[in-house]
Amino acid sequence: MAKYKTPKVEELLDAGVHFGHQTKRWHPKMEPYIFAVRKNIHIIDLEATDKGLKEACEFLFEKAKSGQQIIFVGTKKQAREVVENEAKRSGALYVTERWIGGTLTNFRVIKRNIDKLVGQMKDRESGELEKYTKKERLLIDREIEKQQRNIGGILTLNGDPAAMFVVDARRERTAIREAKRAGVPVVALVDTNSDPGQVDIVIPGNDDAIKSIAMILKVVSTAVEEGYKEFANKSQANKEPEAAVKPVESSADTAVQVSVDEAPRISDDAALDESLKETVEVLEEEVEQAVDEDESKTVKTSKEE
Repeated sequence: MAKYKTPKVEELLDAGVHFGHQTKRWHPKMEPYIFAVRKNIHIIDLEATDKGLKEACEFLFEKAKSGQQIIFVGTKKQAREVVENEAKRSGALYVTERWIGGTLTNFRVIKRNIDKLVGQMKDRESGELEKYTKKERLLIDREIEKQQRNIGGILTLNGDPAAMFVVDARRERTAIREAKRAGVPVVALVDTNSDPGQVDIVIPGNDDAIKSIAMILKVVSTAVEEGYKEFANKSQANKEPEAAVKPVESSADTAVQVSVDEAPRISDDAALDESLKETVEVLEEEVEQAVDEDESKTVKTSKEE
């Protein structure tokens, strides 16, 4: 059973998740998710929000549970900080500045930029940049800072992620289109002014208020975090049997208790490596010697008695 929980409808209400946009700015495809109109403002159906949020969490939890990469995208001002913080907490990748075209569909170019940035960061940390002039180091530092803002959240991206979570489907439509071309499933917080048509799992809700964004993101990131924890625990459990193998005792007091006949037989296959043959012969001689010594000790003891 998943170790995360979704908020109650009352909690969604308190966070203002139900507030949509003015009726004149609505998108007709959002009609199934609209509950009512109040003072020319669309009110979002929180039961639909609850349903979409549960579906999204279960989907992302399963992706994380299998160790697959998930990327959070939120570049609007009120979403940047919470997207970055929740992504770091959960172990997801993230983009909080401008979405760079080709991040998914032209990944080779993005990968070159990532490798370059990682190399520059290592050089700065190791002191390699000290060989440059002060002005050159300043220019390199500025380039590093710029690239960190743009691609710092995807430094470990190794190809197409397993899923993308988006805050504001309208603003991030470029990222969504690219994800669809790359075959990456999209989960999104979708307000009444957005087209939900390109989104695989819709979470209808207010994507402008910080409190609303923070609540949805916290729930989603917790599901991702718990999924990655299960993956880590499963990976650790698979390694434990290897550590349980006991080393062979080599004490001089321990007699060899296997006879030559019981020892494993090695075939005289002509293709067997000569060095392997020599090793086997030495081992067989050692076994025979140990057995002879054991027998002689037994005979000697019998005579003395």
